[in-house]
Amino acid sequence: MTPFSGMSRRQWLALAAAGAVTPPASGLFGRIAHATAASRRRRCILLWMSGGPSQIDTFDMKPGHANGGPFRPIATTVAGLRFSQHLPKLSRQAKHLAVLRSMATKEGDHQRATFKMRTGYLPQGPIHYPTLGSLFSKELSDGTSPLPDFVSVAPYRFLSPAAFGPGFLGPEFAPLIVGDTNPVAMGPGGVVDESRALRVRNLQQPEGIGTARVDARLKLLGQFEADFGAERPDVPVRSHRTAYRQAVKMMRSESVTAFDLDDEPAAIRDAYGRNGFGQGCLLARRLVERGVPFVEVSLNGADAQMQLGWDTHQNNFDTVKRLCSTLDSGWATLLEDLGSRGLLESTLVIWMGEFGRTPKINPNRGRDHFPNAWSTVLAGGGVRGGQAVGRTAADGTEVADRPITTGDLLATVCGALGIDAQKQNVSNVGRPIRLVDPRATVVEGVLG
Repeated sequence: MTPFSGMSRRQWLALAAAGAVTPPASGLFGRIAHATAASRRRRCILLWMSGGPSQIDTFDMKPGHANGGPFRPIATTVAGLRFSQHLPKLSRQAKHLAVLRSMATKEGDHQRATFKMRTGYLPQGPIHYPTLGSLFSKELSDGTSPLPDFVSVAPYRFLSPAAFGPGFLGPEFAPLIVGDTNPVAMGPGGVVDESRALRVRNLQQPEGIGTARVDARLKLLGQFEADFGAERPDVPVRSHRTAYRQAVKMMRSESVTAFDLDDEPAAIRDAYGRNGFGQGCLLARRLVERGVPFVEVSLNGADAQMQLGWDTHQNNFDTVKRLCSTLDSGWATLLEDLGSRGLLESTLVIWMGEFGRTPKINPNRGRDHFPNAWSTVLAGGGVRGGQAVGRTAADGTEVADRPITTGDLLATVCGALGIDAQKQNVSNVGRPIRLVDPRATVVEGVLG
């Protein structure tokens, strides 16, 4: 058996390009081990649907029933698996998707449900639970990337701000947030370019200020901060210092060009969709490609609105149709792009909101909050795609087979990412907290 037995052609070429495939020499096997380990390193992209998307109008349709609504199901590339007619591009990526149709959670309030789905726990007492991106990036990071380990694109935090922060893990594990405002971003020729809102602002060195002078200023700042922090060792001070260190690290790295989408081919940018969500998905690909372990992209509303766009109490069908158009291009192209670059097998993509929508259509042609029986989707690294897991009743009002809790979903995510779900972190009150509720179990059949 040779040192390269069991390697794929892609891994072999990657090693060759890195100079690892050479005549025997000291350190060869160490270089091989390092390169192979890097190729197996997991990444995660969370596609967050603010407001709670309708499962019946996307991935768990009920044709022929009064609750089904006007949308019709279409066939996918997987026999027997059907999606909404407004997700035609995703239907061609069905082999990568594991649709969990039997989510059964209990929280129907936006604030509490968002907190539960994004942390794994309900808000309670003085414990500051961290968001998933902080938890998972802490476990997935190797500490070598000049970019932040957790990037959040366009989060809508108004109703549940604590669900988007690092909690008791502290500011070191807070996300870099981009695109969370709605500035008018003008590109060449006066054309609106929403991708410009995704750039990290104020990273350029001031004009006329040389590197030596910047270094001197930073050294002086560090001295002031050290003196100030010695007398006030609290979270705001640590947060400020952490932010500065990360900003300087990024400023001096070529990797920061990941946030500039102008060097992408126009055809790729068009395929993702020239909107905030589509360009956010493209940014997510560029970031995981450069080693960022966790990226989340929020779809808050059609036409780049910062709101709970999937909260469709009124005019559900018109709104969902518009949202699906944006979702379909961004998500499907992300999967295709990751796959073509050899990244999909190591990148887990999660699609979810805080809950689903009622099967029954209300008098305003809307659907209301519904945590009883709804859908989430997993794709990519570690997931056995091309299937629907669980089943809801014919009218969609209850889970008929294999109920899945929030904890079960997150335990499955941990399994896909190679993370120990029962690992503990010490909370802000000194109490050890597991990554996932210890009562949770991995959803059978989802992991490859």
